[in-house]
Order: sequence, then structure tokens, then C-alpha cells
Amino acid sequence: MTDIAHPAQVTQPPGLSLQQWLLIAVIGFLTLVDLFATQAILPSLAQAYNVAPAKIGLAANASTLGMAISGLLMGVVSGSLERKRAIALSLFLLSFPTASLAFAPNLTVFAILRVTQGLFMAAAFTLTLAHLAERCAVRTANALAAYVTGVVASNLIGRMTAAYVASLIGAEQSFLFFALLNLAGAALVMATLHSNTPEPIARMGRFWAPWLEQLADPALRRTFAIGFLILFGFIGVFTYVGFVLMRPPHALSMTALGLVFLVFLPSMITTPLAGTVTRSTGPGPACSISLSVALFGLILLLLPSLFSVIAGMTLVGIGTFFAQAVATGHVGRIAQGHKAAASGLYLSSYYCGGLAGAAVIGILFDGYGWAAAVGGTFVALALAAVLGWGLRQKEYQ
Repeated sequence: MTDIAHPAQVTQPPGLSLQQWLLIAVIGFLTLVDLFATQAILPSLAQAYNVAPAKIGLAANASTLGMAISGLLMGVVSGSLERKRAIALSLFLLSFPTASLAFAPNLTVFAILRVTQGLFMAAAFTLTLAHLAERCAVRTANALAAYVTGVVASNLIGRMTAAYVASLIGAEQSFLFFALLNLAGAALVMATLHSNTPEPIARMGRFWAPWLEQLADPALRRTFAIGFLILFGFIGVFTYVGFVLMRPPHALSMTALGLVFLVFLPSMITTPLAGTVTRSTGPGPACSISLSVALFGLILLLLPSLFSVIAGMTLVGIGTFFAQAVATGHVGRIAQGHKAAASGLYLSSYYCGGLAGAAVIGILFDGYGWAAAVGGTFVALALAAVLGWGLRQKEYQ
């Protein structure tokens, strides 16, 4: 199979073949399919562990803590790793905590396993982003849009699968299926990616240098903040909306709730356009306008109609995923020198935002209700839209 980023292809004109585009998307899907699928079965898990929505929401999203830590570390040391083997090994090791979640005896063990999952998911994610940014240099926007599209697919298919399996054999057993997908991802990486030549390991005295170098760039700091706020808002909506939909007046079943997550299907169509739109309009308008779509969707979530809630979820998904694709590609394009460190810092900020969103919006949801939770999410995404308008780049390829 043709590799997604053969060195000889770097000098080619912009554009990815369909085969390359699909391969990038599938790797993205198999890397992060575990991350958000659990949100579809949170009401069942809350019953199984006999805890409030905020507690199970925080435990399920504890994976973002592991991802924040791993993203930072991988961003610094990835240059000394042979990427193909490191990505495949990360996905292989990911299968172990994923399978173990099926047998977690209490919420503490469940949360620890989720953190462990995050460590391996972010390792694979960060290394793949660096691989794309460095080896698809003239096509970074399209390559990253393809990768984020795979992540969108993991949200859709992962949630639907988790909900369906949970309705048949119980929420816990669905994790065994996802462990098999982790192994499939490892096999795909080994079969398709080319190897890179590792760089010498940096001296410990310079371990922090790549982080400091990237943090010194105000444009990157702005993008890191946008990533934090995007996942803060996304987690705030999709962690707790399932509880709303399974309560009166909607009172959906677990199977019906799984079908609701077809709301991510339009995002699979719009997200691949992020690279093209960004080159046409620039990253600032592309990011801010997409987040404005998400803000309108949040307003619809407050209406009592099930149709309005579904429409609102659809718009929030379209807006946040599109903005995420723009921001991720922007980091890869503007980072100088240690691109892996820049990707790691972005992902760390992004996933810290997810953990913060699960905690803060969970408190608002448990203490003050759904309207307060939506209001907190609105503030976060509105701030991201304002910051997003300031993204600038002289030339997009």
C-alpha cells in the first residue's frame, strides 16, 4: 500500500490521493475510537457504579489527563523514536487497559485505566501528527483535515457501537470490542507507514528547550488556548447531553441514544473541507465562523423539542470539529523547528481543556441544571471564536 507520507512526495504539488486520504483517516479513527465512545454509555455506567453524572463524566474523561501528559512528553522525545514502530507499539499497548475496563471493579480503577488509555492514545496521536506535519509538508492542511475526519468517524461509529453493544450485553463488555480495534490500528500502521531515521537523544539539560521554544511564539500560544477551549466546550456538551436525552420528556432508550449520535455524520462531510477553506479564507475566519455555527447549535440545545436538540448537537459537532481541524493544521504549518513539540503542546492544551470541561460543566449540570451547563459551554466557545479570529498566516499551501 502507498505510504501516506513518503519522503519523495514532499516535493509534489498540493493534494492527497484518495488512497492516502483514506489511510490517514482510518489511522485517526483507530487511534482515538476509545476516547469519546464511552460518553454514549455514561448513563449505564453511572447506574453500574451508582454515582452522579458529574462523577462518571469526570472518570470517563480522565483519559484526557493521560493524553495531556503523554502529548507533552512525546512532543519532546519523538524525534529520537522510530515513528512507525512507536505508533504501532502505542496502539498495541493501548489494547490492554481498554480490555481491562470491561472488568473494572470500581470507579477508581475505571478512572486509572482511562488515564492509562490516554497515555497510549496521545503517544500514537502526537507521533502521527508530527509524521504528517514533517513528511506531508506541502499538504499539511489536507492531511490534518483527513486525520481529524477519522477522529470524527471515531466519535460517530464508536458511540453508536458502544451504545449498541451495551444494549445487548452490557456497557462494560463493549470495551472488549474496542480493544480489538486498537490491535487493528497497530497492524495497519505496521503495514503502511514508512520508517524514519531517529535523531540522537537530546541531553537532559536541554529536555525543556523544545517546549520553551514553541511557547515563546505568541501565535502558537493563541492556538493552544483555542484548542483548550474547543474541547472544553465539546466535552461539556457531549458528556452530559446523554443524561438529558434519557430523562423525561425525551426518555430515549440506550439503542435510540446510540442512533442520536448520527449527528456526527454531517461533520464527516464538512471536516475534510477544512484544509481547502483555510487556504481560501485564512485560518482566522475559518476557525471563528465554524465556532459561530457551534454557538448557534448551543442555543438550540435549550429548546424542549427533540428535533431542536438533535439539530443543536449536529451544529456543535460541525463547528467544533471544523475548528479543531483548522487549529491542528495551523500548528503544523506555523511551528518552526520542533514540530513534534508544538503538536504535543497543542494536544496537551486541548486535552487539558477536555478534563476541565468535564469537571466544570459537570458541576454546573449537577448543581444548576442543563441550562447552566450549556451557558458555561457557550462562554468557552465564544472566547475560542474571538481568539480564533486572530489566527494569521501569510501563505497557506
